[in-house]
Amino acid sequence: MLFGKACIFGGRARYCVVKPLACLFTTSSNMAKSKFEYVRNFETDDTCLRNCYIVVRLDGRNFHKFTEQHKFAKPNDNRALGLMSRSARSVMEELEDIVIAYGQSDEFSFVFKRTSTWFKRRASKLMTHVASQFSSSYVFYWKEFFGEDQPLLYPPSFDGRVVLYPSNRNLKDYLSWRQADCHVNNLYNTVFWTLVQKGGLTTAQAEERLKGTLAADKNEILFSEFNINYNTEPAVLKKGTTLIWEKRDETVTKRMKLPNAEEKEVAVTRSRRRVQAHHCDVIGEQFWEEHPDILEDDNC
Repeated sequence: MLFGKACIFGGRARYCVVKPLACLFTTSSNMAKSKFEYVRNFETDDTCLRNCYIVVRLDGRNFHKFTEQHKFAKPNDNRALGLMSRSARSVMEELEDIVIAYGQSDEFSFVFKRTSTWFKRRASKLMTHVASQFSSSYVFYWKEFFGEDQPLLYPPSFDGRVVLYPSNRNLKDYLSWRQADCHVNNLYNTVFWTLVQKGGLTTAQAEERLKGTLAADKNEILFSEFNINYNTEPAVLKKGTTLIWEKRDETVTKRMKLPNAEEKEVAVTRSRRRVQAHHCDVIGEQFWEEHPDILEDDNC
């Protein structure tokens, strides 16, 4: 529809035709049906196979430099480990189809239940959402763990990958692999930095000293030379952190109106699902027997 109005040109009034604003702009619905829509055909179909657990694993990118720049304690910085766990909990609270997450050092793995339909099971959507939520949470909660004494000098980044596991055995073996890696790395780092910090060796000398040593050899070095029993080290360092959903009873006080119109404070208990952290063995069967709701039936 066109509209007319009087316009002044050179001192004379003339009749002008004015188009409505709707005609001047292309709507999104028109864009969707434009001749350019064909470019969508270049998108790759990355839908994850059905009935598989979807694991999104994040790793800190160039974290060796990051830990040096931010003066992380060696071999382990409890502030950094706490921040990693808090960021992972933020991811789980945002994406409730994640049934379990496991983390150690600068990595965290998130397991989506095998029947999940989040983001239509598109791998790129799942991975980017997990990575962005984790990274932003890491920055957001930084001061909560590092305080004002150690400011965040530059943004951290995390790379990610998506892997599918078709059976409960495959998934349990994956998590066992990551926990075994945690033990191997932590034992090495504990001995390495003890040799440097307490033994007076340079990093090159400590590395040379540990070449070819087995776990028993490393334990012997710690105990015989520094009186350190590795078995008494905190579980979070040896076992990593496992996050799962658990129901917890919470009691809150509410003001309720009684039949006589009088108000009274009453304690109300509700059961809520919360993300809980465990620092325990996931390689054996005990953990899985105690939490049977994590895994789904292999016949689903």
